[in-house]
Amino acid sequence: MLIYAVQPGDTVGSIAREFQIPISTIIYNNQLSYPFRLAVGQALLLSAEGEAERPVIETGGYAYPYAREEVLRQTLPYMTALNIFSYGFTTEGELIPPRQDDSRLIALALDYGARPVMTLTPIDASGTFNNNLITGLVHNPASVSRLIGEIVQKLAQSGMQGVDVDFEYILPSDRVAFADFVRELRIAVNAVGYRVSVALAPKTSDNQPGLLYEGKDYALLGAAADFVLLMTYEWGYTYSVPMAVAPVNKVRQVVEYALTRIPAEKIHLGLPNYGYDWPLPHVPGTTKATSIGNLQAVQIAIDNNAEIRYDETAQSPWFSYTRDGEQHEVWFEDVRSYRAKFALISEYGLAGLGVWQLMRPNLPGWLLMAGTFWIR
Repeated sequence: MLIYAVQPGDTVGSIAREFQIPISTIIYNNQLSYPFRLAVGQALLLSAEGEAERPVIETGGYAYPYAREEVLRQTLPYMTALNIFSYGFTTEGELIPPRQDDSRLIALALDYGARPVMTLTPIDASGTFNNNLITGLVHNPASVSRLIGEIVQKLAQSGMQGVDVDFEYILPSDRVAFADFVRELRIAVNAVGYRVSVALAPKTSDNQPGLLYEGKDYALLGAAADFVLLMTYEWGYTYSVPMAVAPVNKVRQVVEYALTRIPAEKIHLGLPNYGYDWPLPHVPGTTKATSIGNLQAVQIAIDNNAEIRYDETAQSPWFSYTRDGEQHEVWFEDVRSYRAKFALISEYGLAGLGVWQLMRPNLPGWLLMAGTFWIR
């Protein structure tokens, strides 16, 4: 594989000549748009060819039923699974389907040999997140039994091939009961030939404070599920100060803690397929960043003649620009930041990766992934 950071004066043609690579390859690998302008500091994937000997992993990612088909068709050839977001439930254990029909996504995943997976979240009939549903469910054996039965029935009827449990903001008092629910669900889903995963907030210690973390017991959930997804993103988020979404130094800390509680062969690393654009100055509690795609971030840099820089500690690209008199700071992902995270997967022998989310184009990332790993 070959990654090149654009220098002042570079063009697609000059880079092609320097590295003796067809212009069409550079355009395709990086999803460049006519007239193929570049930003100084932009990372280009010049070659995605990998070594013959490379780790074998599973890959997957989330998508809503309204995801654009052309984006998914470009993405699914590189995915082991497609997690359909999302199914909810009532405290009585009734399964609530997505508000938009998901049969198109299920069929599309199957067309590309990817497993369509049900994502289960604490969302009520109105489509609203409600963590009180978790408490009402996991302490009621009758509700648990009903929900598990309806999930297994839905798998048989729909063609979905597994379940991902994505419960957030679990109360500390629900910690054990939630793990028991995951274990019961896994036993039932395994019995029909499929697997259950659980998404874990990015902890670095057993007793990490905060509602996002206290109800997620890595050891209990690692034992209860077939595998886990570490949600190693959102350090930089909508209301945070401008910073990397998934700084690799922070990601490493989560992985190292997880490995003390969960075997490497059950861990999938979470990857963000997005960045944020923050207006400046940042006012805590008021300033709101805009979520953007990685390719969109590069286009913003090009349109505003901004130089893309690379933070060596976070292993993440960023830039600043001014538009209509307002300053902005942008952090996103590129093939360099993905390469750093892929290196963690190889270093620690993790089983796979999961992407939030697959609804934005990211062909450079998928090509790099396919050149770094053999995908199951």
